[in-house]
Amino acid sequence: MYQRLSICTLLSVVLVFLPIKIHAQSDKEEPIKTVVNGALDFSVQQSLRMAHSLQNQPGLLPRTTDRFGTLQTCRSDWWASGFFPGMLWYLYEYSGNEELKKWAHEYSMRVEDQQFTTSSHDVGFIIYCSFGNGFRITHDTAYKKVIRTASHSLISRFRQSIGCIRSWDYAEWNKQWQYPVIIDNMMNLEMLMMAAKEFDEPSFFNAAVSHANVTMKNHFRTDYSSFHVVSYDTVTGLPELKQTAQGYNHGSAWARGQAWGLYGFTMMYRFTKDTTYLAQAKHIADFIIHHPRLPVDKIPYWDFDAPNIPDCYRDASAGSIICSALIELSQYVEKELANTYLSVAESQIRTLSSSQYRNAPGNNGNFILKHSVGNMPNTSEVDVPLIYADYYFVEALMRFKKLKGL
Repeated sequence: MYQRLSICTLLSVVLVFLPIKIHAQSDKEEPIKTVVNGALDFSVQQSLRMAHSLQNQPGLLPRTTDRFGTLQTCRSDWWASGFFPGMLWYLYEYSGNEELKKWAHEYSMRVEDQQFTTSSHDVGFIIYCSFGNGFRITHDTAYKKVIRTASHSLISRFRQSIGCIRSWDYAEWNKQWQYPVIIDNMMNLEMLMMAAKEFDEPSFFNAAVSHANVTMKNHFRTDYSSFHVVSYDTVTGLPELKQTAQGYNHGSAWARGQAWGLYGFTMMYRFTKDTTYLAQAKHIADFIIHHPRLPVDKIPYWDFDAPNIPDCYRDASAGSIICSALIELSQYVEKELANTYLSVAESQIRTLSSSQYRNAPGNNGNFILKHSVGNMPNTSEVDVPLIYADYYFVEALMRFKKLKGL
């Protein structure tokens, strides 16, 4: 590890003054079409291996690996359970492989019970990534029914006096917060926005817009970096605490948190065309891509304010989410800015598709990517594959492929 980090240090010194468009294609680079399609082909093979590996273990879904590279699983109530079936749906969409469609349905059914969950905001992640993609691709009305039920479950956590959907319920580990709302929750609004349109349910739309507006007001600092957690006073409805549970400290910019915000406000603009959301997404993008501690390959350290940069871990999950969000955001802005966003996204795709971040075939639990960080303060899932890193990487590849006509 120390040898790798020392090389990282030298590269940072040498490359720190290079302009942001450092990935501009040289004679030695593969055409981006080759990179994207090659990464998707690899993802198909890895994901088929992963699906086969759990076929006789009903109820289990991939989560991460241990330090020996052995697959670690979760059940449907884990917040990331819906990412694997969602990724299978994307890969079926890419390949037309009927076996992938079969597995996508089977693994989606492994999380179907979560449509009734009212104890966690993560029902949006779980159901929309799986059944949402399934419905988008197949138009199966059975999937649509699950999404509607899950949306009612999610909105049950909305409190009008605060204007937000509660993230976590009271527990011993979070008893310092009265009504915690995390930046991650922006991602779960996508299911509500889709359901509001599909089912003509204005209550879904109103709750999602309120949540986004209150989050925009209270989660962000003047530089457009974001806190992870804002807890609200249940009497006044005002913020009581602003903290960062999974970052370096309460004042730091936890990388995946910044990614959730970028993705979430870009998505809200897609549904509403409210330019306030577009402006917010652009500000967050500017914070990320012009940050002096964003590495030259555009895959962030786990926290932009980690004290031992550059000798610390990268987070491929944050990089994948940022990449996917920038590709979408590029479609809503002026040409020069769009080119900047796509330049960064292409650099991220090239980096994540390289052997530095991509697993060897059949290796490391059959995940696509390595080098992600789940929860550094709790030393949980550090420098390992994470299923949501793979999901957003595949989504980014699909978005880039479609946008560029590859």
